[in-house]
Amino acid sequence: MRKILYKTLLLMSTISILVSCEDFLETSSPSVVDADFVFSNIETARAAMDGAYEQWRTTCQSYVFGDGLFYGSEVTGSDIERHPESFSNQPGRHYPECLYQNGTYASSYGLLSYQKESSAYSNLFSCISKANSIITAMQSTDEYTEFMSAGEASDLSQLYGEAITLRATAYRELIRYYGDVPYAYKSGVAANGLVPRDSIYDICIEDLKTVEPLMYRVGENSTMVKNIFSRTFVQGLIGRMCLDAAGYQTRRTDLGSDFYKSGKGDVLTFETLGSANNNAVYERRSDYEALYDTAKVYLKACIDDPGDVAFYTTDPRSTGDEGQVFDNPYQYFFQQMNDLEYADESIYEYNMTQGSGSDARPYSFGRVSSGSSKKAFPCKAYGQGRVNPAFYYGMFDPKDKRRDVSACVTGSTGKGVEKLIPFVPNSKANGGGITFNKWDQNRMATPYVIKSRRSGIHGPYMRMSDVYLNYAEACAITGDEGTAKIYLSLVRERAFPSGEANTDAFITSCGSMFKAIIQERGFEFAAEGDRRWTLVRSGLLPEAIKNIKEMTYNMINGLKTNGYYTFSNGNTISSYIYTKLVDAQATYGYRLTTQCPEESEDDPVLYPGWRGQNDDWETVASNSGLSFEYSDTKTNLAIKGLFNYVDDTEAATLIADGYEKVDWGEELVEYFDEYYTYLFYDYDYTSAPIYLWPYTPNVISTGGFTNGYGFKQE
Repeated sequence: MRKILYKTLLLMSTISILVSCEDFLETSSPSVVDADFVFSNIETARAAMDGAYEQWRTTCQSYVFGDGLFYGSEVTGSDIERHPESFSNQPGRHYPECLYQNGTYASSYGLLSYQKESSAYSNLFSCISKANSIITAMQSTDEYTEFMSAGEASDLSQLYGEAITLRATAYRELIRYYGDVPYAYKSGVAANGLVPRDSIYDICIEDLKTVEPLMYRVGENSTMVKNIFSRTFVQGLIGRMCLDAAGYQTRRTDLGSDFYKSGKGDVLTFETLGSANNNAVYERRSDYEALYDTAKVYLKACIDDPGDVAFYTTDPRSTGDEGQVFDNPYQYFFQQMNDLEYADESIYEYNMTQGSGSDARPYSFGRVSSGSSKKAFPCKAYGQGRVNPAFYYGMFDPKDKRRDVSACVTGSTGKGVEKLIPFVPNSKANGGGITFNKWDQNRMATPYVIKSRRSGIHGPYMRMSDVYLNYAEACAITGDEGTAKIYLSLVRERAFPSGEANTDAFITSCGSMFKAIIQERGFEFAAEGDRRWTLVRSGLLPEAIKNIKEMTYNMINGLKTNGYYTFSNGNTISSYIYTKLVDAQATYGYRLTTQCPEESEDDPVLYPGWRGQNDDWETVASNSGLSFEYSDTKTNLAIKGLFNYVDDTEAATLIADGYEKVDWGEELVEYFDEYYTYLFYDYDYTSAPIYLWPYTPNVISTGGFTNGYGFKQE
C-alpha cells in the first residue's frame, strides 16, 4: 500500500532542524511522477532519473556552465580572465562582468539585455522540478523507509540520493547567480516568494548529509561512472556548499532586518566588508567557522576513500613515439578530456556526445581557431574566454607547468597552420588576445571537423584537486595550518619541476596560508571560470581587482614609455616580437607540441609548450569523408622575444633569419581602455560588488518578489 510520507519538511528529509522553518519555505515546483509505475522496478526508476540528468546536462551546457550566464560573466569577469571583443560591442555581457560599473549602471541595465525569459533561472528550476518529482514519488513508496533506514547503499537509495543531489546542485548554481530565490521542495505546488539563501544552503547541506552514506562511490559498481552523482561527489559537494555558505556574498538590505535566517529559522548576524551599495552589503555569516568544520569532515572522507578517482603527482604517460616529452600530470587531465574520456582525476563530468548538441568546449572556452564553422581544420572556435595579459606575464611563475596548458598566444587559421593572436579586440584567432588552451580541437584523438560546437568534450564539474584545495582552505580557516600546507603542497608541487615550487616562499608572498590557497586555485583552475566566484566568497575580490588594475596600468605604462615592461617574476612583455612559420614535422617529427623539455626554453617552437597543430589533418579529413591538403608544410610558429626584450642587434639577426617583426604589447597601449579602463569599470574597491544578475520581467511578475541591488523592476 502506498504510504504518503511527504506531509511536512521534516518527513521530506528526516531532519529535525527543518521543522521550525516550514512556514517560510512554502514554495515549490510542479510535476508529479506516479510512484507505482515508475518505481515498480529499478530500470524504470533509473529511466526517470536519466530524464532528470538530461535536463541538468542541457541546463549546464546551454545556460550555466557552458553558455548562458557562465559564458556572459563568470568565465570572463575575474582578475585573470577576460573577454575578447570591444566593450561597446557586447554591453549585455560586459556590464554584468564588470560589476555594473560599480553598481551605477544596474538601474540602467535592461532585464533582458543578455538573459532571456527561458534562461538559467527557469532551466535550473526545471531541474529542481524533475528532482522533486522523483523525490516525492520515492517517498510515497513502501520501500522508502526500508532503504532510508538500512544504513548502507542500495540501488534505490543511490537513486534517491541522486535526486537529492541534483536539487542541491541546482540550488547552488541559482544562489551563485541570483542570490535569494524561491525554495521548491514539493511537487505540485507553485513556487513564489524569496527564501534566504542561507536557509537553502543549510537545508540542502543537511539533505546531502542524510543521503551521503546511502550512495555508492565512483566505480563502486558498474553503474557508478563519472556522469552519475556519487557518494564521492556528494562528499565534495557538501564541502563545496559549506564553503559557499560560509563565504562573503552581497546581500540585500531592503528585505527587512530579520529576512536572513538559518535553516532552523534563526535570524543570522553577519560580518561586513566595505560599504553598502545599491541597498546591499558584502558580508558573511558570523557562524561561518561551523560550516568550515562540517566541510572538513566530508572533504576528508572524500580524500580518504574517493573510489575510482585518482590524483597524479607524476605523469603516467611515457615519451611519445617521436620523442615528445610529457612529464606533466596536470596536462594529462586535459588530454584525457580532449580524448573524450572521463579523466582519471574527475569526480563528476556532465557528458556530451560528439556530433550533436551545442558544445562550449573547445568552441567557447578552448584554443581559438579562425576556421569556418563547417569542414575546417580545425573548425571555428570563437574563444569567449581569454586570459588577462598581466596574469599570464606577471602572476604565473615561468616554471609552473600549468601556464602553457591554461593559456596560449597562438591559435589556428583553420587550415592546419598556427597563428599568433593579436591583442586587437576581436574573436576567433583574429584578435582578443591570449586564448584559453585546455581544450583544443588540434589535440583531440578524433577531432570533429564537420561542424563547430560538436566536439563531444564533457563538461568538468568537480575533480580531486578541487577537493584538496577546499580541504586545505577549511583547515586554514579553522586553525590547522599544518594540514592546510600538506594539501596545498600536493597541488602546487606537482606543477613544478622537482624542488622548485617554493611553497614556503609562496605562502609568505601571499600574506597568509588562506590567501595562498585562494591564489593557488587561480593557477589550478585558470581559464575554467572558477576564479570569479572564488574571489567573491573568499572576500578577496576587491583586493584582487585592485592588484590586477595596478599591474595592468604599470605594464601598459612601461610599454608606452620604454617599449617593454618586466614583471617581478622576471617575465618581460615587449611592444614587438618576432615570428616565422617553420616545418616542425621535418625538424621534430611532429607538429603538436607537448611539455617543453627542461633546458629547451630557448627553442622558439617548443617554448611556450602545448601548442602547434594536429599532426595529421589529412587522415582526420579522410576519416570524415573530406579532403585536406597542406598548402605549405610550414605549419608551426616560431616565436622570439615573447618573454624577453629583443634589442636592435638581435632583431637584425632574426630578420636576416626570416623572422618578421610584429606588433605585440604595442596593441595593449593602443587599446588602453579595453584592457585597463573597462577592467572592472570604475570599481572603487570598497563598495559591495554587484556581481549578481537581475530577475527577468516574467519571473518578477509571477514570483511575488522584486529585484534588488539597484536593478529595474520592468
